[in-house]
Amino acid sequence: MASNLDYLNPALLPLEEKVKAYLEAEEELKKTQIEARSLATTDLPAAADGFEQRPPTGSFDQHSDELQQRLNNMITDLDLLRREIIELLPVRDEFIKLNLGYGPSRVGAFVVPTAPGTEPKYQLRVIH
Repeated sequence: MASNLDYLNPALLPLEEKVKAYLEAEEELKKTQIEARSLATTDLPAAADGFEQRPPTGSFDQHSDELQQRLNNMITDLDLLRREIIELLPVRDEFIKLNLGYGPSRVGAFVVPTAPGTEPKYQLRVIH
């Protein structure tokens, strides 16, 4: 009979750390996406009140480019963390319990339906 305290197993510490990093990265990505949407709505062209003022030659808005690059990097990092977590999971298609600091949480990798004969793809699910 499995104990309800299995999630406190020290062997799960590397997986716990990866999942915590994944959740933090996911939260940062959401905040950055909100910032990007906010920037996009504030950068709309103003109504023409007479003369249009153009920026000096050679100048451009770096902030939106930097923000887009940061978003791309965050998505890449999140995908890498997702793959690392799936590799660390001891089982597939079922949840395991982890200690994420506030009691047992559940993490699992579940098969996503794909075309027959292709490599199975897994979706990471975290319940915290």
